Amino acid sequence: MSTILLQTTTANGIMSFMPLILIIIIFYFFMIRPQVKKQKAEAKFRSEIKKGDKVLTIGGIHAKVLEVHESTLLLQADGGTTKFKINKNAIAKV
Repeated sequence: MSTILLQTTTANGIMSFMPLILIIIIFYFFMIRPQVKKQKAEAKFRSEIKKGDKVLTIGGIHAKVLEVHESTLLLQADGGTTKFKINKNAIAKV
């Protein structure tokens, strides 16, 4: 009799955690996984920037890449009169 009671209690204990486990799995596939994919794509995009590319910074400045360094870029804006150095993480798109 006690064996049946123990099995029922164990099954009820596992079933009580099923909604929590299901929520965690859904959260992973709809929130965490897409964000990780997006970050990897952005890192790849930033590593492929080369001299001569036209870029848009997160501040809204349209510029042309003059030099590419490990973590920075030298950009030229305003028809060639303005040059500035910017971190690669501040590039929105090419």
